[in-house]
Amino acid sequence: MESHAVTFKKVQSTISENVKLIVVSKTKPIAEIMEVYECGHRIFGENKAQELQEKYEYMPKDIEWHFIGHLQRNKVKYLTPFVSMIHSIDSLRLLKEINKSAKKENRTVDCLLQFFVAEEETKFGLDMDEARELLTSESFKKMENIRLCGVMGMATYTEDTTQVRREFAHLKNIFKEIKAEFFADSDFFKEISMGMTNDCQIAIEEGSTMVRIGSAIFGERNYSK
Repeated sequence: MESHAVTFKKVQSTISENVKLIVVSKTKPIAEIMEVYECGHRIFGENKAQELQEKYEYMPKDIEWHFIGHLQRNKVKYLTPFVSMIHSIDSLRLLKEINKSAKKENRTVDCLLQFFVAEEETKFGLDMDEARELLTSESFKKMENIRLCGVMGMATYTEDTTQVRREFAHLKNIFKEIKAEFFADSDFFKEISMGMTNDCQIAIEEGSTMVRIGSAIFGERNYSK
C-alpha cells in the first residue's frame, strides 16, 4: 500500500499550478495528515468545527485551515480564532454570526458563498435570488469582519460527466454574474471552489481555482466515529 506522501504527490502532479489544492483531512488522524504536511503542503480542509479546532491545537501553526462543510451557527465560535477560509456560506444569518464572532477575535475571516447547483436534495446552498438578497442587505453592508472571496459548489455525484460539466459551468457563470454586479472592483473576489476527487479535472477545465481532494490521497474516509 502506497504511503500518503506518495499518493499526495501523484495527486499534486495532476493539479494545475494556478489551482489551489485543499487536502481534505476530515476524519483522518494527525499522524496521517502530517505525512502530507512533511511533503511541504500547508492547505487542509475539514468539515466538523470541533474536530478542526482540536487538530489546529495539536498541529503546526503555519497550516492554512479551510472549513468546507455545512456550518451550524452555534459552532462558528470554534473556528473564528484561526480559520483561513469558510467555504460554506449558505445564509445571511450564518454570515452575521461569523462576522460577530470574528469581531471578538479582531480578525477578518475570508468566506465563500455556497451555491446549490446539483440535482441532489442533500446539498446545501443559495440560489441567485437568495444571494442577491444577502448581498444587497443592510446587514451585509455593515459587516467589517468578513470578506467574501468567491463561490463554492458541488456537482451531482454521478458518472454523467456531461451533467457534472454543465453544473460546474453554471457555477462559473454565477461567479461571473456576482463579480460583475457586486465585486467588479474587488481583486479578492476571485475564487471558485469546485471539484473533488471524482470530478476535479472537469472542475479545473471549467474554471475552478480551488479543488478539495481527500479520498484520492488518504483512501476512503472512516465515518464510524
